[in-house]
Amino acid sequence: MLTPYKKLFRVPGGWRFSFAAFILRLPISMLYLAIVLFVVAETDSYATAGALSMAASIVLSIASPLWSRAADQLGQRRILSITAPLHIFFMGAFVFLLKSDAPTILWFTSALLFEAFVIGSGQMVRRRWVYAIGEDRALTDTAYSFEAFVDEVIFTSGPVIATLLAVTFAPEYAIFAAMFFVATGGLLFASQKSTEPPPHPKEPDSDHSLLIRLPFIRALFNPLMLCGSFFSSAGLVIVGYSEEYGIREWSGYFIAVWSFGSGISALIIGAIKWKRSEATRFLESLFLLFLLTIPIYLVALLIPEKLVIMGVVLFFNGLAIAPLLTAGFAAAERSVAENRKTEVLAWAISALNLGGALPPAITGYIIDNQGVSVAFVIPLLCMGLSALSILPFWKQWSLKVGEIPS
Repeated sequence: MLTPYKKLFRVPGGWRFSFAAFILRLPISMLYLAIVLFVVAETDSYATAGALSMAASIVLSIASPLWSRAADQLGQRRILSITAPLHIFFMGAFVFLLKSDAPTILWFTSALLFEAFVIGSGQMVRRRWVYAIGEDRALTDTAYSFEAFVDEVIFTSGPVIATLLAVTFAPEYAIFAAMFFVATGGLLFASQKSTEPPPHPKEPDSDHSLLIRLPFIRALFNPLMLCGSFFSSAGLVIVGYSEEYGIREWSGYFIAVWSFGSGISALIIGAIKWKRSEATRFLESLFLLFLLTIPIYLVALLIPEKLVIMGVVLFFNGLAIAPLLTAGFAAAERSVAENRKTEVLAWAISALNLGGALPPAITGYIIDNQGVSVAFVIPLLCMGLSALSILPFWKQWSLKVGEIPS
């Protein structure tokens, strides 16, 4: 099982840029929970926290592909030198404005601005692996699985760090930690020039249209978007569930257990040389994730006080997440030319972010007015719609399913 990973880390510079990206990506897992805890502490409203999350996710889903497109054309270091300082500045402004009882419009604006200058670290590190590895498709699969594992380590440790800082000191300390990780990780990642993919400036006779116009990218975007709705609504419901039973500090641990299940599956699938296409694996994982969401709803509805059982069903649900995302990213990356790989990965990640925009506001409203047990229906509904969204694009999927991995 370890042989593919040993080969992966013999890739020159691989472990160094992956470690730098790990630090740079830590805020991804911290900020959602940190902002929810911070806004709830200041306003005592899950609906407000959900509305802020919705607006920020919409901005993020638009900005990320555009910055990634620019990274393909101008280079990763150049884009990081623009986005990272502004991202940090507006995070600090958000904390200051909310603590200063500034008008709501001002701290909403600062939150939208720090999302507008988001660092596309997830797609950038995957793009570096593709460039560093070259034509070895099986090793690229291992790299995608490893980065999915790193994502789950991040989503396991990040919420715990955010929760501990918020509970031990104050909610805004989790945001301060995120600012520190962006600064440190950004400097380390940008300093590694030898592994940076070369920029591909615009050519007059090339197609400059957005990749979302391609039929298969749209076919992949829709189910990923609804999976993003599942992730964000489930995350908020887990926070509300912990709050209802007087154990807010457990919210980070529930999310960590959920991510831990995904991390285990990521390591396992990274050691497999697949004989099925990425599209086939994506569809299998999508329907499995839907089936494994049903027990979460049933536990919340029938035995909500059984906290250990909730942790167990979240763990098993997590087992389907990494295979889904790994196959989805691989299918996206292999459907476009070399000069657009960062952009297409950004569209896949932005689908998750855009899908995460609306459900938190709805879920927050339901938690505030109907109770957290009722709100658990939202994640289940999102996964059901994600599975159904395959049907309008079945022609595109059937073509990809028939492909044989090289």
